[in-house]
Amino acid sequence: MVVFVLTVVLAVLSFPPFQTPEFAYALLTPAIFWAYQKPPFRLFALTMLAAQSLAWIILLSWVHHVTWFGLLLLGSTLGVWQGVWFLAAYWAMPRLLRHRTLTRLLGMVALAGLWVVIEWSRTWFLSGFPWLPLAVSQWQRTSILQIAAFTGSGGVSFVLVAMNLGFAAMAHSLLVEGKGGWNFRRPEFLLALFFLMICLSVHVQETFNRGQYTVALARIAFVQPNIAQEVKWDPAKGPAILDTLEQTTLAAAASRPDLVLWPEACTPWAVIGDDGTRLFVESLARSTGSPLLVGTIVVEGKNTKDEKWFNGAVVIDPLVGVQNSFYAKRHLVPFGEYVPLRPLLSWLSKIVPVGDEDFVPGTDSSPLILSLRNSALTVGALICYEDVFPSLARSSVLAGSEVLAVLTNNVWYGEQGAAEQHASHSILRAVETRRPVLRCGNAGWSGWIDEFGNVRRKVVNEQGSIYFRGSQTFEISRDSRWINRNSFYVQFGDWFVGVCVGLVVLGYVAVRYGVKPSNV
Repeated sequence: MVVFVLTVVLAVLSFPPFQTPEFAYALLTPAIFWAYQKPPFRLFALTMLAAQSLAWIILLSWVHHVTWFGLLLLGSTLGVWQGVWFLAAYWAMPRLLRHRTLTRLLGMVALAGLWVVIEWSRTWFLSGFPWLPLAVSQWQRTSILQIAAFTGSGGVSFVLVAMNLGFAAMAHSLLVEGKGGWNFRRPEFLLALFFLMICLSVHVQETFNRGQYTVALARIAFVQPNIAQEVKWDPAKGPAILDTLEQTTLAAAASRPDLVLWPEACTPWAVIGDDGTRLFVESLARSTGSPLLVGTIVVEGKNTKDEKWFNGAVVIDPLVGVQNSFYAKRHLVPFGEYVPLRPLLSWLSKIVPVGDEDFVPGTDSSPLILSLRNSALTVGALICYEDVFPSLARSSVLAGSEVLAVLTNNVWYGEQGAAEQHASHSILRAVETRRPVLRCGNAGWSGWIDEFGNVRRKVVNEQGSIYFRGSQTFEISRDSRWINRNSFYVQFGDWFVGVCVGLVVLGYVAVRYGVKPSNV
């Protein structure tokens, strides 16, 4: 019971909206220490899988605003999926005690690598939901995050798991092996510290003296219309929604921004596909004198048998109007934007809110080109939770994006932490790609993040809350060292996952068949 409670509490407190990321260095330690004792397998497995499931249900509790059934199903699935790691730890930890130092270290890095592989599998398992990888816990501790520019976020998770294993090994040496005193020379702990020092050294090298490389990019206004989900698609509320968009945008225009951002699907009708809405946004862009980058529904082939609906991002130029090219969301939300195997699963509409029509996924990662007052800007749009997928941000940068813009509608999930959890993924994407990330939410979290994962400015009201209707304009800058230059991760992708697979295989062979000390 103690391990169960500690695992749940430490896991929940490690992640946003809580601001105690240091717990991530120990959230696995109680279970690892228990695994050393080799308790009955069924007891250990049920305890850890239940603890993981409960922790995920608590972390994702905001999903209940959409569906309680979905919350319980999603939380339990993620808990069991990630919880498989604990079963591997149960197998490995007692065996490691019987091996020489080198084998123990191989087993340690194999377990850290296995965690990374399991996290990576969540990017595609059941269409993909890589929400809250362990690295996200450090979203406010950029010193450890810089390694992600080389390894992806998996490198950060690897180091955190290694630290947990190091702490558990040191605790076992102190409390069980009876050597007395804190044995800081425990090889597992020293290796974990070495990995952590690598992260800190990368931080110093990458961020030292960066102020001299800062160059101005643009003045960008972030508009939060704060349109309630229950009225967003009500035709009777459409005129009022347009009025809200107009008022908040004109207020933002008073600051003379180079660009105005709107969140995901903010217009009640399609900008491309509805002539009245098109005229409205074009008139508003002319009034502001600034281009608009808006999240909106796009309808092609309207009222024909080939009609297609996209969740997209569209540029409205104050001179030429709506650009014909648009960004279409590439990774759709199952049971939100489409129903897999709809003929078989349409009955789910009785349990979760699914529509009658499926959106069509986009296939193009090409950036949107915006003409600003003094320059042009290439922006890689990411809609809704696309920023939790590293591969989407990477492909946008490979296609030429100078900046990433996340347009999202987090009003679905109330004010229970979903906005902070979502924003934490954008910090990882900024570090991985070395590109600034602009975020515009319906009611928050909005603001911008620099190439090193620092939250430079955040849209808040006078009370310090991110949840409100309004707008703010910020000066956006770039680090000149990363202009027209791609990070190692952008160039080579998930190479570190492949390394982790190799470590898992090598570690298993070493632990299973390695030579043991002669006195064992």
